[in-house]
Amino acid sequence: MIKSWMVIGGVTLLVALGSGLIRPRDARWFARLRRPRWLTFERLIPVIWTVIFVCGAWSAYIVWEKDPGSTKTWLLMISYLLLEIVTCSYTSVMLWLRSLKVGTFIGGTGAVLGIMLTLAVLSVASGWAALLLVPYVIWSPIGTYTTWQMIQLNPTDA
Repeated sequence: MIKSWMVIGGVTLLVALGSGLIRPRDARWFARLRRPRWLTFERLIPVIWTVIFVCGAWSAYIVWEKDPGSTKTWLLMISYLLLEIVTCSYTSVMLWLRSLKVGTFIGGTGAVLGIMLTLAVLSVASGWAALLLVPYVIWSPIGTYTTWQMIQLNPTDA
């Protein structure tokens, strides 16, 4: 029998892998952009996002196990999936369109969705599951702000 954590982890991994469709020329465009001086931790960003996605999947698992298969739980699972899709689309869509404004918009949308999901999980499911979403709620606005700062440093690539 397939366990719920396997399905949740598998979906999380598939969505994350699907967002890795980046053309080399788009990666070169992004690499040449100026960054804020305080952005000294850029090489850690993949590790940070990996931890955040693991926490999000673990949160979804807790929610599912609390009330498996109910309408409320399915709606929360759809919300988790939507949040991951928005989050994972940030890089690929911003690079494909070569638009830091689009990246800022997607990042801001993800931040709002993350807060909404955290509050929904807290009110209807589990405090522990909501707590596992806090890293997302903290980090997503940092990434969005960083992208916004990059617009100021690279106005022709906005």
